[in-house]
Order: sequence, then C-alpha cells, then structure tokens
Amino acid sequence: MPTDPVALTADLIRCPSVTPEEGGALALLSERLSAAGFDCRRADRGGVANLFARWGPKDAARRFGFNGHTDVVPVGDAAAWSVPPFGAARRDGALWGRGATDMKSGVAAFAAAAIDLVTETPPEDGAVILAITGDEEGPAVDGTAALLDWMEAQGESMSVCLVGEPTSRERLGDTIKIGRRGSLSAFFTVTGVQGHAAYPHRAVNPLPAMARLMDRLASATLDAGTDHFDPSTLAVVTIDTGNPATNVIPAACRATVNIRFNDRHTGASLIRWLEAEAAEVAQAFGVGVEMETKLSGEAFLTPPGPLSELVAAAVTAETGLAPELSTGGGTSDARFVKDHCPVVEFGLTGRTMHQVDEHVPVAEVEALSRIYARLLRAYFA
Repeated sequence: MPTDPVALTADLIRCPSVTPEEGGALALLSERLSAAGFDCRRADRGGVANLFARWGPKDAARRFGFNGHTDVVPVGDAAAWSVPPFGAARRDGALWGRGATDMKSGVAAFAAAAIDLVTETPPEDGAVILAITGDEEGPAVDGTAALLDWMEAQGESMSVCLVGEPTSRERLGDTIKIGRRGSLSAFFTVTGVQGHAAYPHRAVNPLPAMARLMDRLASATLDAGTDHFDPSTLAVVTIDTGNPATNVIPAACRATVNIRFNDRHTGASLIRWLEAEAAEVAQAFGVGVEMETKLSGEAFLTPPGPLSELVAAAVTAETGLAPELSTGGGTSDARFVKDHCPVVEFGLTGRTMHQVDEHVPVAEVEALSRIYARLLRAYFA
C-alpha cells in the first residue's frame, strides 16, 4: 500500500518541534524510514537533532538527495488559533497546524515518495538520501551545515539534491528555485562627543554623520541585475540613539542595514564597500565609525541544466504548468548544500507559513508527493 503523505504530515505536526526541540519528529521519521530499509543515523551537534537516512549503497553511481527540516517557528498566541497548533486538525480540505506548510508537509511528501520507490521499484546501483535537520528556523549553525560536515567525515555524498521548501508562488508547480540571493547584515556605531543641545560647538553630534552614511548606502545602485537575478537591494532596518532627552546631543548612534545581493557580489566585496563608505563619512564629520557584519549566505546559482530540467518535467507532467526558474525570496538551507552538490528547490505554495492557523491543502500535499515520486523514477530510469 502506498505511503500516505497527508497522514505522515499529520503525525509530524503532532510533534511539537519548535526550534531547537526535536519534539519526536525525527524519531518518527527514523522509525518509518528504517522499516523501509533505510540506514538511519543521527548527526546531532550543538544540541540540535539531525537525521541522515540512506537507502542503497554508499558508493552507488547515482545518489539522489532530499533536504528539509522538521523544526518550526513558535506558535505565538495559542489562543488566537482556531485549532490546536499541534493538533493536526483536518477540515475544509486542508490540514491545520504549525509546520503544515513550512515544512512538515514537504518532508512527509519526499519521505513518502522515497519509501514507495525503494519498496516497490528499488533502483539498481542507486541510493536515496534524506538529510533532515531540526534547526532551519533558528541559527542554522548546527543544522544542515552539521549534516554536511558529518556526511563528509563519514564518506557520504549526494550526486544531486532537492530542497523541499515551499517555493511555489500562486499554484503548486509555478516556480522552481535554482539559486538564492546572498544576505549580509551590517551593524554600525557612530561615536561623537555628548553635549548640551544649546552648545553644539562643544559636542560632536553623531546623528548627522549617521544620517549621511545611511543616505549614501540606501541611495547607492549596487547593480542592474544579472541574467538570473534581480538587482541587489540594501534596506536600512533600524536607526537608534536611545536618547530620550531633547536638550542632549547623544554620544553615539547605531544603525543596521541588510543587503540581499546577487552573483555580481560576494560578502567580502560588499564589506569592503561598506568599510570605504564608513571611512569617508567618519573623516568628513570627525566621528568614529565602527562596523560589525553577519553574512548569512553567499549568492549562488545552479545553472539551468539537467537537474532543473528533470524537476521541471516532473512538475509539468503532474500539474500541466511550465515552472519559472527563480532566484527570488530569502535564504534557505540550499545555501549550504550548494557547496556539496548541484541543488534546486521545489515545494508547496507558502501562503500561510509562520502565520496563525497555518494550514495546507490536502490535495497539494498529495500532488507534491506524486511529483517527487515521478522525479525519483525519472532520475533512476
């Protein structure tokens, strides 16, 4: 009997796996996958639970990998939900609960497809790998990155990988992600000399310097886009002095910017540009400017080719849609996988992810699992 991806999604929703709690989700998957002949091992690190599962020989000629996560964001105000957040209620043709969309349904869909493949039509000289983390919604330091480190140490590898994140915009099948923009945050502190607002000549006001710096950064044109990416963007997300007084020039001012950048840039090249802009403003205003940065991920692209064509063909066969190859949106764990093997992302529409009353249409979960199953059959044909 085929594995029911909707029932598996419901079972996963009932596991309260709010980052970084495992909540029983990976234990449940390990049990189901082991019963189908998968070699399941934990690759935990830093208090984060991770699961590696492989069916087939380690040295198989073709090794198709799936990546996803079972951790979910907090429910927020549970009283605002119309259903228990971890109850997996089924109504109005949908399955309700935290993680229903992001992304327990995706994990269930590819797990069901993988189980059915290896039990019904096991591939010759092939392996199916599932790399599932419990830390995608959190810091992501000991999640998929830890899994990949563990795999390297164990001599495990994927030939190609599909990340099952929600990627479709309006309808299941309309979008495949073949890359992602990079993300860099920069934290500035401009330091002057505190003083009385009536005697500005006795102080050095950091605010005009910060205003100039933020204006320069926000007004800059980073690029005009590339063949597969939109233009890079910079957003000023906070400016703060912590100064409640109207007659005091503050000693310091802080601001943060976030850059989403395409493959014309690297984190290092953007940091050099930010440093140069900060140094110029510091000299012009006679203030000190310090900067700290956090690079969440570099921009990357899996060029259109065999992997994206294989996924697109499976999508079209099941949905009738010709999916757009996109690099839009935020970051995902594909930013780690891209250093291991070619990777694309395909999954559900994400209309209610992270929202109160998160839910997923049952028909979408079933269709997604059929797409993954078709994809596996085509890959190993």
